[in-house]
Amino acid sequence: MKLSTKTRYGARILIELALQINQGAIQVSKISLNQKIPVKYLEQLLRSLKKAGIVKSVRGPKGGHLLAKEPNEIFLGEIVRLFEGQTDLVECISSPEKCEMAAECLIRNAWYEATSVLYKKLDSISIADLIRSDGKKQPGCMHV
Repeated sequence: MKLSTKTRYGARILIELALQINQGAIQVSKISLNQKIPVKYLEQLLRSLKKAGIVKSVRGPKGGHLLAKEPNEIFLGEIVRLFEGQTDLVECISSPEKCEMAAECLIRNAWYEATSVLYKKLDSISIADLIRSDGKKQPGCMHV
């Protein structure tokens, strides 16, 4: 599975908000600058995150965005599902009628198990886990 830019940037937004959690609402311009996400795209992603109840906005001169949940309550699996929609590795897992071979397919169960393992892992990694492991970045990896 290849994750979209929306998912990767969405995770980075949440990490940024978690890292700044004690500073109140964070302005779009600061998130954009720190995470190198274009403002227009960032605003689009923030709308999706707000609609999902993960981020909230504050209006006014000290306005901006902040997490609507604690960082330990936001998991990567939730972010992937929000931005990717179809979450199975292959379509026949959730929609067997779309494949004429689904009933006798010998590999379909393997795809199902791989999808299950992937989401079990993603559902176990919180934003809090990611910011706690900040000092353990992989070589050459600046982005989530």
